[in-house]
Amino acid sequence: MAGRAKDLIIRGGHNIDPAVIEEALHRHPEVELAAAVGKPDIYAGEVPVAYVVLTPESLVSAETLREFARTHVPEGPAAPAEVIIVETIPVTAVGKIFKPALRADAARRALDAAIMAFHAESGIRVTIELHERGGMLAEIRCPPAFECRDELERILGRFTIPFEIVQDVSAEM
Repeated sequence: MAGRAKDLIIRGGHNIDPAVIEEALHRHPEVELAAAVGKPDIYAGEVPVAYVVLTPESLVSAETLREFARTHVPEGPAAPAEVIIVETIPVTAVGKIFKPALRADAARRALDAAIMAFHAESGIRVTIELHERGGMLAEIRCPPAFECRDELERILGRFTIPFEIVQDVSAEM
């Protein structure tokens, strides 16, 4: 799914318009730009996350902005689970926010967290490849000696993101 239809965040049966989150965050005086997308979640399907560019000289924290959004978003399930402060938000050639790149970053973060919960210090790397039609594929690169393919497939199979596990021969020394 691509375009505006995919902009909708589906959190455990709640359909969330990202504009509600973005409008709430834009009310904060230290937010220059905000964009919300769904981050894959094994329990809720997706949870809202917000990417925020701060005004120059701002010192506000991501947690402060998350709490601000929680109190300004009209529905509890629409409050962002995470606010990620970034230098820039990707835009298209015509200047619109490029949400597929943000969704890919959110997916990479979700998969990284799931893998690291089981395999900290493993050397596993997650990359997300975007396709022209709006889909994505996660590539999980493992060190050659890593032998937990079945466990990785079990962990990642709980997400709705297609993935492939690749032995990273370039990691050999």
